Amino acid sequence: MSTLLLLTNALQASTEVLPSLALLPHQIRILPAEVSALVDAPDADAVLLDARRDLVAVRSASRLIRTTGIDVPLILVVTEGGLTAVNADWGADDVLLDTAGPAEIEARLRLVIGRLAATRNDEPESTLIRSGDVVIDEASYTAKLNGRALDLTYKEFELFKFLAQHPGRVFTREQLLQEVWGYDYFGGTRTVDVHVRRLRAKLGPEHEALIGTVRNVGYRFVVPPPPAARETADVS
Repeated sequence: MSTLLLLTNALQASTEVLPSLALLPHQIRILPAEVSALVDAPDADAVLLDARRDLVAVRSASRLIRTTGIDVPLILVVTEGGLTAVNADWGADDVLLDTAGPAEIEARLRLVIGRLAATRNDEPESTLIRSGDVVIDEASYTAKLNGRALDLTYKEFELFKFLAQHPGRVFTREQLLQEVWGYDYFGGTRTVDVHVRRLRAKLGPEHEALIGTVRNVGYRFVVPPPPAARETADVS
């Protein structure tokens, strides 16, 4: 069973737009045919857009929907006459005739949702965080500096990773305590200072400045300058 969002201004909703859809065991949420309706919309496996009337407005809505960042299939429900107007630049993944039977609706939903799932599975997820000479691998819980593996404890790794994920951004000790140790940790902020000191010691004198201190505020990850900039600074 899939969760579907049906965008329509029809009074009878799904029974009017796509009658056979009611014969299938899917969960259907009805929303106004407006792009703004998707802002707080619940998660869904596919979005159906009522495209039976006013094709010019539907074309604009279909394009705008893609700009909202939704990453599920968009299917247009059209009349037979509307089939001639729909093309690739509408941004839709598929079309359904409003007279389609339950078997066709089910098959098209299965195929379009399945294609997206297969595409997602084929995309390798990067687990590497790179910043200058630092490479952090979230999958293997390893951190390297200039190719040299750093011998970090779990919390040292988590702290280093969190700071490296937000280069240049300053975090207070309280924020770091919440983000790295969690809200249920009852220790004081002194813990953060201790771990930063240990991290700097393991980075070594040449690289301890990667974790910068902002006086009376907290800590930040300092983005190393590119090699060319370093050489220029050395010469001057």
